[in-house]
Amino acid sequence: MSKAAVGAHRERGGTESGLARNALNLPELVFTAMAALAPLTLVVAVMPLHFLVGGAAVPGAYLVAAAVMGLFAVALTTITRYVRNTGAFYAIITRGLGKQVGSAAALLAIVAYNALQISTYGALGLYAGDSAARLLGIDAPWWLWAAVALIAVAVLGVRGITASAKVLTVVLTCELVVLLVLAAAVLVRGDTDLLPAGSFSPSTVLDPGQGAMYGLIFGAFMGFESTVIYSEETVGGARTMRRATYAVVAVIGVFYAFMAYVVVAAYGADGIAGAASEDPSGLILVLFEQNLPAWFGEVVSVLLLLSAFAALLSLHNASNRYAYALGRERLIPAAFGRIHPSTKSPWVAGLAQSALAAVVLVLCVALDVDPYLGLLLWGSALGFLGIIGLWALCALATAAYMRRNHPEAGIWRTLVAPLLAAAALATVFVIVVMHFDLFSGGTASVNITLFAVAGIAVVGGLIRALYLRSRSPEVYGRLASTNVLGDDV
Repeated sequence: MSKAAVGAHRERGGTESGLARNALNLPELVFTAMAALAPLTLVVAVMPLHFLVGGAAVPGAYLVAAAVMGLFAVALTTITRYVRNTGAFYAIITRGLGKQVGSAAALLAIVAYNALQISTYGALGLYAGDSAARLLGIDAPWWLWAAVALIAVAVLGVRGITASAKVLTVVLTCELVVLLVLAAAVLVRGDTDLLPAGSFSPSTVLDPGQGAMYGLIFGAFMGFESTVIYSEETVGGARTMRRATYAVVAVIGVFYAFMAYVVVAAYGADGIAGAASEDPSGLILVLFEQNLPAWFGEVVSVLLLLSAFAALLSLHNASNRYAYALGRERLIPAAFGRIHPSTKSPWVAGLAQSALAAVVLVLCVALDVDPYLGLLLWGSALGFLGIIGLWALCALATAAYMRRNHPEAGIWRTLVAPLLAAAALATVFVIVVMHFDLFSGGTASVNITLFAVAGIAVVGGLIRALYLRSRSPEVYGRLASTNVLGDDV
């Protein structure tokens, strides 16, 4: 695209981003996005639930989910050639479906990302408490370790995305290495079933009765879209973001499918569901114990702690950039749009996010909420409910915006891929709603409360947009107008 075209494409009312420019290169962006998915934690703590519901079909189902997310990636990377804003879903949905829908989506995104981030403190508190007691003989409550992590996350968040990226890169590399070592150890065993029946059979993988399994498996991709959130801060801008998005979808989809295949091969196609039912928490850890030295298990336990911390840090950076984007355009108080003068981090939004996390942790302690069955599961369920809804809306908004403004980009990118993705993701959203108790593990009253929180965010965003349209039309007119483009589009 020529410089003249780029200049013409800058929306009126837009401003250059105050975030650090060229702070992340391609590998750092990929690792930062993947860290939010916490691969080791997912394989050890979450994948057993997938096997409990889907049995031997899980490996193939990951590939199906990756194909759907690939369609969504086509839509996402196409529109970000023209809409580049750290508000990501908020900006895209606003451009495609209007300011009121976009404002509702914005507040839903704030709630969803905060729910995902804060809920992870439950996992970290448990992992840290277990490791400290076993390795150091220190017996302390989970919330104390969570508080220490909260302070560390807040400090790294203020120091800027470059410092965070270095931490995330190291941790994620270690996570992937230990999982690959486990896979190699399992596959060279003499009793491994290298051709588990049904794992990739279309009749099994695409069985309509496997809806609940797909609802869970799509949750494994939560956070991949954070590549777009950092698009204002990457070297190479939109081009780097596009490559990173495809890379994350491909690596995560294939890697999770491979690890699921390894687990099925270890237990057998006929035995995996039963093994997951008997001991879901130990399903993967048993494989480490059986196939690798005892000291390696201790390394894994420490890495589980670091995996949870990496996810916390990555989600913290994603959620505070949403708040920054909304404060920058005064959809929420303008103070959230301030950046640190030296680190260029959205420090006000970051500290506010940490303060909210601290309040939630205090409430959990006061109400004796279980860190896993309560904080982790409830927050994760609320987060995924919001994210999957945003995925579907974003795909639909892409089709609407691109056909209206840039049909020259081609019918596949502007219509077919976005609409196929929107239809598939809307179906997953319905599945999540229908099987929400499987995600939250909560009672009917808990589930109703979580639905209500999501609903309040949507209604609150809509009311805020209507208020601005009536009382501050200039602010309303500038919503989602910030568009940071360059010669890299």
